[in-house]
Amino acid sequence: MEARVSQCAARLARQENEIRLLTAEIERLKNSGCLGVSPSVEGLRDENAKLKYRLNFLRKSLQEERSKPAKSMININSCLQEIFGAAIQAAYPELENPPLVVTPSQQPKFGDYQCNSAMGITQMLLKTKEQKISPREIAEKITKHIPANECIEKVEIAGPGFINVHLRRDFVSKQLSSLLVNGVQPPAVGKRKKVVVDFSSPNIAKEMHVGHLRSTIIGESMCRLFEFAGYDVLRLNHLGDWGTQFGMLIAHLQDKFPDYLTVSPPIGDLQAFYKESKRRFDTEEEFKKRAYQCVVLLQSKTPDFIKAWELICDVSRKEFQKIYNCLDITLTERGESFYHEMMKDIVKEFEDKGFVQVDDGRKIVFVPGFPVPLTIMKSDGGYTYDTSDLAALKHRLCEEKADIIIYVVDSGQSGHLQTVFAAGHMIGWYDPKVTRVAHAAFGVVLGEDKKKFKTRSGDTVRLIDLLEEGLKRAMDKLKDKERDKVLTAEELKAAQTSVAFGCIKYADLSHNRLNDYVFSFDKMLDDRGNTAAYLLYAFTRIRAIARLANIDEQMLRKAAREEVLILDHEKEWKLGKCILRFPEILQKILEDLLLHTLCDYLYELATTFTEFYDNCYCVEKDRQSGHIVKVNMWRLLLCEATATIMAKGFDILGIKPVQRM
Repeated sequence: MEARVSQCAARLARQENEIRLLTAEIERLKNSGCLGVSPSVEGLRDENAKLKYRLNFLRKSLQEERSKPAKSMININSCLQEIFGAAIQAAYPELENPPLVVTPSQQPKFGDYQCNSAMGITQMLLKTKEQKISPREIAEKITKHIPANECIEKVEIAGPGFINVHLRRDFVSKQLSSLLVNGVQPPAVGKRKKVVVDFSSPNIAKEMHVGHLRSTIIGESMCRLFEFAGYDVLRLNHLGDWGTQFGMLIAHLQDKFPDYLTVSPPIGDLQAFYKESKRRFDTEEEFKKRAYQCVVLLQSKTPDFIKAWELICDVSRKEFQKIYNCLDITLTERGESFYHEMMKDIVKEFEDKGFVQVDDGRKIVFVPGFPVPLTIMKSDGGYTYDTSDLAALKHRLCEEKADIIIYVVDSGQSGHLQTVFAAGHMIGWYDPKVTRVAHAAFGVVLGEDKKKFKTRSGDTVRLIDLLEEGLKRAMDKLKDKERDKVLTAEELKAAQTSVAFGCIKYADLSHNRLNDYVFSFDKMLDDRGNTAAYLLYAFTRIRAIARLANIDEQMLRKAAREEVLILDHEKEWKLGKCILRFPEILQKILEDLLLHTLCDYLYELATTFTEFYDNCYCVEKDRQSGHIVKVNMWRLLLCEATATIMAKGFDILGIKPVQRM
């Protein structure tokens, strides 16, 4: 890294000297009165412009090199975009924001990456300059201005103007060695930012059901990704722990357990308790009146009513935590009650700035571009979900000082959340160009009948029941494969948990979150295709290769420092490039928040590894005796690099692999 920085600095000095000489030459010609007449001078001016762009590129590269953590993995796609961006600017300095398109090649015959900018530049020149130049001619000009770099072996122009890029094998080998020596390091992402992720968010006194599964799993995985990338992440559980429903719950608690203040009430089934209180609220007028009185006393912080509220919340929390423990979820609780004291100020702020209208006693706020107004105060003086969501948004922006806020909430809330975000922008809490406030929406979980996932009786599926069913089926699957005969009881239990919860998470995360998905235990436990079961089995097999060759971790670490990874075989080359695409994949997800891209990548990596393993002997054995006669260490290192990337991918997805399965 230091050598590269030194080379960059040396090139900078040379370029600056050339610019000084050129500037002096242009000044001399200008003073002689012939500037603009001599074609050679025009050439000098063009050359000067190109050198300036080249200088800017080098300065930017040097600055970025110095700002990167020393061990960060290189994002090859980003490097190529910098290189081709500089080449395009040098070739066409007159164009503002020319298109820059660099993608991995789909077939080996088209190289390793492609720059497909020439076609877009053709259109741009035609529209802005009225110049008709073929894409191929543009591609040729771009290639002539590619700056010196350490990653490109050669470029070729194909078809109408595609630039096929071939990477240097020693560059790829060097990056793989760095990965093995330093471990999987996050790509450099610049300034450390504060990220708030709002996810899971069940309601107190109601059990978590299958509808909470997606928010919980997706939100956890997003947090893990941002944490790995070096961001400061706050994981918030916006519990539904405040509101009028607590009036009926407290009134029912007083009737059923009158000594609740001194003896902890044995509320075993909070769901049944909620249904009982709701039935009384709907059918008993006297109970309904008392429930409303309880709400008033709760909101005025009467101690006995706060105690009742805390008891009900604690029972729920314990039930939620069972699920969070199963799925290895970490959250900071900050429910609606946290923002209650702030709501009065929210209403006043909108009133003071002239945004509030009164409609039939309600205080409402219309946001330009959104047909449905936000109700920030009801006619009885109470607050609404709109008020609490505005208070939460302001607190995250102004108190937490978040740079990025992500709401992992179902698609049905899209209109509401976009209105809240727009209201926050309208009142001046944040600038969307500076602070990113995003709704990571997701579709619903469907049963195999393609309808909303329900029990046979039509009830919503309890999440705890779903997880227990997953454990049972995972154990059945392991026993079908007779793993109970080769694994210890402890190993079998670890494999059961890994497969059960890993498969449930992966089945969700491997689908585009914007779409609905069909929940099927049979499909998710299938060890063929793009499933967690397949990947977990593949991972344990890869980890076993070195172990069966009697190569321990210390020997692998020593080899990683000393061996050169040979990538002569086409399958070695394909696997090496696939491994190094990991930072590109993560960067894409940080931008679009679509985690299925990581699942697709891990599946591609596993299948690419299988191709490599089937064609390249890692360990050679005598056919008669079965004794090891040769260990191809560089190939074992490719196995290790693959497993290392898979392990980090699993970690981001919240999946726990095991060494033996």
